Amino acid sequence: MAIIEQQLQKVFEWIADSVKRPALFETDAVSFWDDPYISEHLLAAHLNPESDGASRTLATIEKTVANLTKSALLKPGDRVLDLGCGPGLYSSRLSQFGIHMTGIDLSKRSIEYAQRKAQEQELRIEYVHGNFFDMNYDGMFDSVLQIYGELSTFPDEERDRLLRMVHKALKRDGLFIFDVSTRELRKREGLKNRWQFSDGGFWHSGKHVVLEQGFDYPEYDTWVDQYTIIQEDGECRKYHMWFHDYSLQTISEVLARHGFKIAHRWNSLTGEEYKNGGDWIALAAQKI
Repeated sequence: MAIIEQQLQKVFEWIADSVKRPALFETDAVSFWDDPYISEHLLAAHLNPESDGASRTLATIEKTVANLTKSALLKPGDRVLDLGCGPGLYSSRLSQFGIHMTGIDLSKRSIEYAQRKAQEQELRIEYVHGNFFDMNYDGMFDSVLQIYGELSTFPDEERDRLLRMVHKALKRDGLFIFDVSTRELRKREGLKNRWQFSDGGFWHSGKHVVLEQGFDYPEYDTWVDQYTIIQEDGECRKYHMWFHDYSLQTISEVLARHGFKIAHRWNSLTGEEYKNGGDWIALAAQKI
């Protein structure tokens, strides 16, 4: 009986904690990237052609590749680095245009899938399992890609560190091609506040409750989705999905401080014409 009471007390403490506003860019005690169960479901989400939960939809990916190649931003013979490449959805398609691709991702499962597909399709792509914050390329690439708002997930000091590394990795006049979210997206989607019971889903194979709570930090143009996972056995985990939103002015200022100028801008990497008030800002920033 005492054990049950202790478990209940622990669960109530986690529930109470789930509605508390976390510190800005608070990190997680555990990472889900290489969790055997979660990484399997994350890969499935990447590969779902109709879902934009992990990667953009297949139609959007193909439009993005078409825009970047038809505009000659990426050309046959170019060396291109894909940061956060996942299972190689962009790298594999760009490789078929004669572009020499290197992809880096933190998920071992995604990288292993990408390597298998490249071998099956006889594509010469270098896939690296690791943290791109550990990369040390110097003047090797014509372009660097980072797609689906990943730059928005970092606090300022990590973002600045990454931009310095990207600048170093690029050849002279090379391009950093990426997208970031805006506050308009947040206004349209709103903050999540929902609880869900599952017999088995993305986070856990057995019975569990997911407590999802959104928090806004408007003074920092930042928001977070906080997920508290409470399992039937009383084990609890917490994960944070952080996003720092930008305007064209704020991202332009950040880029200028790190030796980049904007060469092209869109509302989407598919080539959607840029207009103020869009959910996303997509850029090709040139090394200067």
